[in-house]
Parts: sequence; structure tokens; C-alpha cells
Amino acid sequence: MALPSAHEGCQRCMKVCQWVNVTCPRLKYISLAVLVVQNASLILSIRYVRTLPGDRFFTTSAVVMAEVLKVLTCLLIILLQRKCKFIRPRKTEGVNYDSQHTLKMSVPSLIYTLQNNLQYVAISNLPAASFQVTYQLKILTTALFSVLMLRKSLSRVQWVSLLLLFAGVAIVQVCSFSCPLTYSSNQNYMVGLVAVVISCLSSGFAGVYFEKILKGSSASVWVRNVQLGIFGTALGMLGLWWNDGAAVAEHGFLFGYTNMVWCVIFNQAFGGLLVAVVVKYADNILKGFATSFSIIVSTVLSIYLFSFHVDLLFTVGAGLVIGAVYMYSLPKAAGSSSSSLISSSSSSASSVLPRTDGGAELEAFLPKSVLVK
Repeated sequence: MALPSAHEGCQRCMKVCQWVNVTCPRLKYISLAVLVVQNASLILSIRYVRTLPGDRFFTTSAVVMAEVLKVLTCLLIILLQRKCKFIRPRKTEGVNYDSQHTLKMSVPSLIYTLQNNLQYVAISNLPAASFQVTYQLKILTTALFSVLMLRKSLSRVQWVSLLLLFAGVAIVQVCSFSCPLTYSSNQNYMVGLVAVVISCLSSGFAGVYFEKILKGSSASVWVRNVQLGIFGTALGMLGLWWNDGAAVAEHGFLFGYTNMVWCVIFNQAFGGLLVAVVVKYADNILKGFATSFSIIVSTVLSIYLFSFHVDLLFTVGAGLVIGAVYMYSLPKAAGSSSSSLISSSSSSASSVLPRTDGGAELEAFLPKSVLVK
């Protein structure tokens, strides 16, 4: 027999849900704002803390710290779900231990951990605006892996958008080669470019692989995040020991941490969870528009924060990328093979992981460190 306080809590939950349904149109625009802020703020803040003078924090420790915070947050959410009947998950969504499925999670977790570390390397060596534009190659890689691994089909508009995307990124790279003054003496353009390309490849493969192994899985999104976070923490600690072990032993795990560094870590850990809450109110067009608008925001703020120089080549390349991202997010024609999958998984649209709603390529629009994953 439920206690009165628990019953009252469930009634409050129902009232909240009724309020959400009434204000859904307004939440759509709030979702747009959150997606834009998340996309732009994370990249700009990482760039800012990595270019400040003085002691630099260990990026490997920041990755581990973000993973720990995400695991603790997801565990707290699972406990809260079990406290209230109204939001308690079904039995099939409980924390059921499946050793085979759990081990499969180690593969995307390894890739995501590598990707998070590579993002720090890339943003430390590339201007924020250039990184933001180049990083949209993850849409191309995710789409190609979806075609190869999941046998998915793309519309003609999407193929054209991918071609424009590649052309736009290539033009931006030509601009970067012709503007050496953008880089300081402690930055290496080629290191940053290689890091972002590998990050895009890993993003595409991990998103598609994750969708593939999750088909038929009944675990809740929060349980999946806990599994990924545990593996990510262990693998991140291994990477920290391999790359910065001696330095961490000498200076400490939190060496170089400032208030701004903590803001970056919290943005990584909780920003993605926040996006997961609002993304269910944002359709694919809105997400594509948010990604395009975040490129503009990053570019404008980079001009003022980092004295970033915008010339004609960069403008043309970025414009092609922005247009391509928006084109790719346009809905397919009716009868698309993915429509049934989208409708069947709308209840899990708040996933902070690569979505299983009929297109791992759609996950490419979400901020990666969100990673959450």
C-alpha cells in the first residue's frame, strides 16, 4: 500500500506532464535555444581554457571526471524513478545484468572515451570556428557507416547535402592553410586536423555500432549510460595512466583546475543530459537548424574572444556546411523505411546516446560530449 506522500508526489508528476503537453510549442523554441547554447558553449569554453596562460589541467583527468559525474547522475535518476510509481520504469527496463550485452557496451565506450580525448586535442590546436565547421564531418561519416553497416538508404537530397558538406569543409581547410596567423606557436594545425578527422570517424562508427547492438535491448537509457560511464571511467583512467601518469602522480589529479575548468567539465557531464531532456521536443529540422546556428554563434564569438579572422573562403565554406546540415536534416519523403522505426521509438527520444529511432545519423546533430555520449 503506497504512502500518502508518495501518492501526492505522483499527482504532482501528472500535473507536470499536463503542463508540458500544454506548453509544448513554447518548449520547442526553448529546445532550440538549449541545443544552440550547448553546441556553441562547450567548444568555446574548451578553447578558452586551453589557451589561457599558466598551468594547464590534464585533459585525460577532465574526461574521467566528466564520466564519473555522468554515472553518479544517472544512478541518482534511476533511484528517483524507483521512488515514484508514476515514473518507475517497466520491469523490462530495470537494472538487469546481462554479461554479454554489457560487454558489448565496452566497444562504443572505448571509442567515445578516445573521442572525448581527441576533442580536447583538436580544440586545443584549431580555432573554435574551424573546429565547429570541420566537426560536422561526423554527419558524413555517420551516414556512410549507416549505409554500410545497417543497409540504410539516403535520399538524393541527403547525398547532395553530404557532397556540399565535404566541399564546405575542404574550403575551410584551404582557408586555414592560407591563414597561418590564426595559430600561435604552441598550436599545431595538422595535429588538430588529424584529431578532428579521427574523432568524426569514431563518432560515425560508434553511433551506428551502438544502434546495431541496442536493437532488441530493453534496458533504459539511464542504465545504458551507467554501463557506458563505468567502462568509460575505467578506460579513461587507463588513458590517464598511459599518457599523464607520471605528471598526475607528481602534481595531483586536479592540477590546473580552475572555476572555468570545472564549468567545462559540468558542461560535458550535464549539458548532454539537459539536451536529452529537451531534444524530445525538437524535430530533426530544428536540430539541424540548431547545429547550423551554433556554427554562426561560434564564429561570431571567436572573432571577439580569440581575434579569429574571417575571410571570403571561410565564409563560403561555412555557408556550404550550414546549408548542407540543414538540407540533411530535412525529412525524407513519405514511405521512408525509417518512418516506422521513428514512430516505434518516440518514447525513447530523450536518449542521450545514439538514438534508435530509425537513424543513427540523426545522433550526429547532438553534441558529442554529450556523451553522455
